[in-house]
Amino acid sequence: MEGTRQVAVVGGGVLGLSTAVQLLRGGAEVLLLTETEVGSGASGRSLSWLNAGGGYSDPYFRLRMAGIDRYRTLLARNPGVDWLAFDGGLYWDDDPFTVIERHNEQSRQGYDARMLDRDDVPAEVPGVDPGVLPHRVLVNPGEGWVSLPHLVRRLAEEFTLGGGVLIEHAGLCTVVGGDGAPARGVRTGTGEEYPADAVVLACGAGTPAVVGQLGVELPNASDKAMLLISAPLEHGLRAVLNTPRISLRPHPGGRLAMDHTWYLDRVVQRPNHSWDADPAVMAELAAEASRVLAGNPQVVVESWQPGLKPVPADGEPVFGELQAVRGCWVAFTHSGATLGLIGGELVADEILTGRRHPLLEPFRPERFGFGWES
Repeated sequence: MEGTRQVAVVGGGVLGLSTAVQLLRGGAEVLLLTETEVGSGASGRSLSWLNAGGGYSDPYFRLRMAGIDRYRTLLARNPGVDWLAFDGGLYWDDDPFTVIERHNEQSRQGYDARMLDRDDVPAEVPGVDPGVLPHRVLVNPGEGWVSLPHLVRRLAEEFTLGGGVLIEHAGLCTVVGGDGAPARGVRTGTGEEYPADAVVLACGAGTPAVVGQLGVELPNASDKAMLLISAPLEHGLRAVLNTPRISLRPHPGGRLAMDHTWYLDRVVQRPNHSWDADPAVMAELAAEASRVLAGNPQVVVESWQPGLKPVPADGEPVFGELQAVRGCWVAFTHSGATLGLIGGELVADEILTGRRHPLLEPFRPERFGFGWES
């Protein structure tokens, strides 16, 4: 694909925009299409915890560490922004052995992981009520967070100012090509066709359905998620908290971002594809946030964003060109925040140079073995 000049990117989240910006920087002519507005999908409801400490395979760990590196570079170039920070992470569990095992596994990979006594937490991790903690907790000083809506807006601005063409409200897009032929463009939900030398599908949880129309099965385990944002308050928290009942981080404007998994059976999708959630969930999560914060400030939920989180069937990212549909690249991953910048960079590099990047080799779509040419 060396010399590619026209690329169509489908998906207006962090992966789609990151890829589009990198392609534009590399000299390509880029068209970005999104079903509704930019950032309206999974990027708008992600806790966006930047980490590599979840017991990942070695290749996945290395890719996530590269992802964190790109965010550190971004922060170094934009000091003082309120939507990106590296102030560490704090983790605890009801089972102390779970915490110890997590620490040991992280340490084996060279990840910065430290066991901390409960009484030492206030000095190391401000804003947490030590009374809610078990005797020992796990601190990861190198972790951080990003507000993806803020990052997406920044990328969209660079994309449009740099000459990229953005089409919002394009509906459900499909790839023109397939059935043994290479991708040659994109068709919008209202029937307009745009030619392209390469197509990138970064449609979040909708990616397997778009790929499926090309006769390629991409195993999908996407599941429900919901992010809640608080009203402004004085909370003093700087780190990301991961606890048995809540995941919590600072959010721009003196707010908090909150999520977890215990309430997801009370988040439902209506027949018209809109979403609803039990109001009691929001009150319970706000109360839990108040309980774990120093001083127990009143936390009020200001907004909530439910929907599907993209998750490949084996939990690992899917990046690369479809072998059955040449010229069509896929970017499909649960870790869209941590991999948002590096994923876009590497996919764009493959399209612009025609060379497969070694960091993406373990994450190729053909690893699933369904519907691929031999």
